[in-house]
Amino acid sequence: MGEVILSSRQLRGAAQSGVSGAERAERFDRVERRVNELQRRVLDLRTTPLLRVMENLPRVARKVAEAQGKRVDVQLLGTELELDRSILDRLSEPLLHIIRNAVDHGLEVIEERIRKGKPEVGQVVIEARRERNSIVIEVTDDGKGIDLAAVRTRAIQVGLLHPDLADDLPKEENLNLIFQPGLSTAAQLSDVSGRGVGMDAVKATVEALGGSVNLASTEGQGTTTRLEVPITAAVQRVLLVEVSGERIALPIAKVERIVEVPRASIEDSGGEMFTLVDDEPILVIDLAECMQMDRTEMPDPVPLAVTDVRGEIVALSVNKFAGQQEVYVKPVPELLAGVKALAGMTILEDGSPVFLLDLNHLV
Repeated sequence: MGEVILSSRQLRGAAQSGVSGAERAERFDRVERRVNELQRRVLDLRTTPLLRVMENLPRVARKVAEAQGKRVDVQLLGTELELDRSILDRLSEPLLHIIRNAVDHGLEVIEERIRKGKPEVGQVVIEARRERNSIVIEVTDDGKGIDLAAVRTRAIQVGLLHPDLADDLPKEENLNLIFQPGLSTAAQLSDVSGRGVGMDAVKATVEALGGSVNLASTEGQGTTTRLEVPITAAVQRVLLVEVSGERIALPIAKVERIVEVPRASIEDSGGEMFTLVDDEPILVIDLAECMQMDRTEMPDPVPLAVTDVRGEIVALSVNKFAGQQEVYVKPVPELLAGVKALAGMTILEDGSPVFLLDLNHLV
């Protein structure tokens, strides 16, 4: 901090004494280097190992298992990885809920496991790893998996799914029904929430952090719940795009690639637009329309930001790309706090405010 103060005073002195442009630029560079070092050290202070929220999970799992006459062994992997403390604190409850679900409604009782040829002791693995600018946490059990037929039946009963569509529902969409509020396939009530009850809250919490939640399950073999969250909440690298004359920031971690396609290659089918990227059909979303902004004529070629939205690859149509930056993300003003698509805001070098989008709430 002392070096930052010294460098800034030297810069002010250079400006007042009228030194040459080259020396003034060198002093600007010196200030920038000091600020970058200060930023790195502050981010180090903000981060803490995942062990902080993961170390008590084995005890919770054993307690739930003991109450139900089950046995469980929990493995923790990647606990040394560090995450922004503000994100880590909010991950505690979702992880507790997931581990309880894994034991309560994932693992079979001892007799059933023996009958199936499985070890008496159920296995739950909680693994964390870094992928680009995100931390991925996977909770995997070797239990009975999710009964997709039971999920569909329950979804029909509560009006979430039309009976005529149930049989043709893809497996991924079937699993996503688990995240609907109030959907539970538990045969009986227990002190622990059934798989599905509360998963909507898990999803909402993780997505509010700019992350995502996905399920993978094989009946008779087990279930994996995958959480992906950004490493830091305060400083993010963003892609700036221009839409209807306004600049908007997209989190780089969610952008797979940027492409330009001929306007004629975008086809309208059933009210939705599609185009081919690498010979694969991809849904195209007009960002101006999605944000209820004044629509302008689509340029030719059309700039597309190919992004990950809730685990699905979609292309966001914009007017043009405006580069990428590392920005400090501030909270959304209280007046706009109810707009879920806004994850935060930042101020650019020219002083103009720009909103950062939460892509999970775009559609």
